[in-house]
Amino acid sequence: MNNNGQDKNLLEGLAAQEKASIEIIYRDNFQMIQTMVLNNRGTTDDAADIFQEAMIVLFEKSIDPDFVLTCQIKTYLYSVSRRIWLKKLNKQQQTFSHTDDFEQVVQVDEDLDQHKQKQVSFEIMETALAKIGDPCKSLLEAYYIQKKPMHQIAAEFNYTNADNAKTQKYKCLVRLKKIFFAEYKNLK
Repeated sequence: MNNNGQDKNLLEGLAAQEKASIEIIYRDNFQMIQTMVLNNRGTTDDAADIFQEAMIVLFEKSIDPDFVLTCQIKTYLYSVSRRIWLKKLNKQQQTFSHTDDFEQVVQVDEDLDQHKQKQVSFEIMETALAKIGDPCKSLLEAYYIQKKPMHQIAAEFNYTNADNAKTQKYKCLVRLKKIFFAEYKNLK
């Protein structure tokens, strides 16, 4: 991490999902990203989308205990945003005309690849959850998302006891994994 204490506090605030930190990061950095996108054949909506995706990448990194930010937040966000925008322009067969409009750019390809892979995995999981159906979907959501205890799940789903609910959760999880990995293999 660089010596900037404010960046450290903002990153910790982002990890804790503190509204004030998120607003400060947005206020201090969005204009720079918007200018970069607008100067390179983009729109204000494009800039908002790019910045949002860069913020998600930064958030995911901020909650990773092994992540060390070696530059300023603005440099990281600019680098991520620039890379995302370059990829989008590349898909559209366009070029990036203003490459020297920021003093420093850091390598973020690996961070973006990890983010993209997580997005694909989340989409596959959504598909798998939709295919698994109820009551499995509701039972897994109650346990993993809503963090309900097994005895409460047993009562809500009319199982005779928490052990039966736990057994059913296990069976549902096995089914979900089968569907997930079948979908995952279909993408490759």
